[in-house]
Amino acid sequence: MTKKKQSASPSLFFGGFSIPPPVAKRATSYLTATKPPSETAIVYCEGHFGGIDGKTANGLVRHSEKYEILSIINSEQAGQDAGEILTKEPNGIPICQDLDEALTDAGCVPDWFIFGIASASRILSAPERKLLLRAIAHGMNIVNGLHEFLNDDPEFSAACLDSGVVIRDVRRPRDKKDLRVFSGRISEVTCPRIAVLGTDCAIGKRTTTTILAQSLKERGINAVMIGTGPTGLIQGARYGLALDAVPSEFCEGELEAAIIEAFENEDPDVILVEGQGALSHPDDSTSSFILRGSCSQGVILQHAPEREYRCNFPGIQMPTPASEIALIEGFPKTTVIGITINHENMTDPEVSAAIERYEAELGIPCTDALTRPPERLVDIVLSAFPQIGGKIPT
Repeated sequence: MTKKKQSASPSLFFGGFSIPPPVAKRATSYLTATKPPSETAIVYCEGHFGGIDGKTANGLVRHSEKYEILSIINSEQAGQDAGEILTKEPNGIPICQDLDEALTDAGCVPDWFIFGIASASRILSAPERKLLLRAIAHGMNIVNGLHEFLNDDPEFSAACLDSGVVIRDVRRPRDKKDLRVFSGRISEVTCPRIAVLGTDCAIGKRTTTTILAQSLKERGINAVMIGTGPTGLIQGARYGLALDAVPSEFCEGELEAAIIEAFENEDPDVILVEGQGALSHPDDSTSSFILRGSCSQGVILQHAPEREYRCNFPGIQMPTPASEIALIEGFPKTTVIGITINHENMTDPEVSAAIERYEAELGIPCTDALTRPPERLVDIVLSAFPQIGGKIPT
């Protein structure tokens, strides 16, 4: 089996309108990459694709600038199209029974094997270890977004050496001697900074941020996204880091440094910061680091109206958007400029009703990034920052 590259054209889907699907396998749906990915990948997501813990695989099927996704491995959905699972629209990415079927379907040895599960255990199970070692033996590089750094594992290190491949531990931070503390230089970033936060984990913050960045670019606005979690970095975010793997003393400084780097290199009109968790979540402190490190002037808040309890915490009820807004706006010079809906377990009329209700109750615009035209997201930003394209005073 020899390696080869495949190319494909993008496919877009947004509620009521669509562009024809791709003729070859490519992880795109409502977004387009600036250029086709040059490296191929299989994504493992056994038992979780389309669900909350499958968010890394879900995100890569929707959008990937770095990797051309050839297939998803999930025996529970084998034979189906990954796009149909996520958006009801086929995108040509098959779901395979196992690694052998994925390799046969690809007709080549893909460049990368991506572990696509955001595991609650945060480490590999024994069967998952064996599978990754098999992928390495086939000559595939590994992308690992877990807290377990496989480069530190002697068995994986030896396997990589034998097969001539590498492991990308996405969450690994800088060496402690190289970590940065907050300096205050964020005041030198004179374009608007907007964070996309949420009322829970795995609620669509990264997806909304990615759609907003692409939509602003299509309007001729130079928007730069800062990734703050492993999935965004795997998808191809050029700037950012996995904040939840950084010692807390350095989180604000590392994020500030990433934003400054993006500002100096890209001269953006606006910087969008991907959110993590929720400010009110008892098991997550990352949102506070994001607000402190970015000093965001604007926040877009993602909420799932039909989610009763926080994911993975069935005894903890979801907050209301109003209560979350009150916490966020406790940070100086930070204003929530819009609400975005996660439409899980909702019909389209229910989404429309929720949009109307939140706009009336909260007095700010509301939309659904996946089922409503992306222009609505752009309008939220331009209404709050009409000077975008220029610079704002600090």
